[in-house]
Amino acid sequence: ALKFVIERAKQAQVPKHVIDKALDKAKGNTDETFTEGRYEGFGPNGSMIIVDTLTSNVNRTAAEVRTALGKNGGNLGVTGSVNYMFDNTAVIGVEGKSADELLEILMEADIDARDIVEEEELAIVYGDPEHFHEIQEALKAAGIEEFEVAEISMIPQNEVTLSDEDKAKFERMLEMLDDCEDVQQVYHNVDLEA
Repeated sequence: ALKFVIERAKQAQVPKHVIDKALDKAKGNTDETFTEGRYEGFGPNGSMIIVDTLTSNVNRTAAEVRTALGKNGGNLGVTGSVNYMFDNTAVIGVEGKSADELLEILMEADIDARDIVEEEELAIVYGDPEHFHEIQEALKAAGIEEFEVAEISMIPQNEVTLSDEDKAKFERMLEMLDDCEDVQQVYHNVDLEA
């Protein structure tokens, strides 16, 4: 998990000193202790949302997440109320290869993928999270150096389309969650392109 997070930070061009500072905090070289959290809730009109956090103050974070949802037509649910509608999935996207080429590479390495699709410029492999590093290593061994996407994500089983008014509320909710420094990742089932 740590290797994955460091790779993701490097992909996002996070400076080395920021990564090192975060590692020091995680090692306990500071007085702060951090707790991972997952909040599940509902947005406007049946939309579902999962918020992953890392915080030194659970009460503050819970209040911020609850406020972001509550002010925008949503509410916090109990643990497990939304999670079952999402699939925990390894997502690896590559530019310059076709889905067939990636399938061939993975078959030669004897690795199963849930799905391989082409979206715009990318060929994307969806796989089991426990095979994330195996998939990455097989692609690297085949000469693929750069990944446009490399993450473990919560993929919704079904997406919902919201009215313009509800969509505006939902986008405000996402902005409020984005402004919360303890929020690490937000997953939802809203089709924002519709």
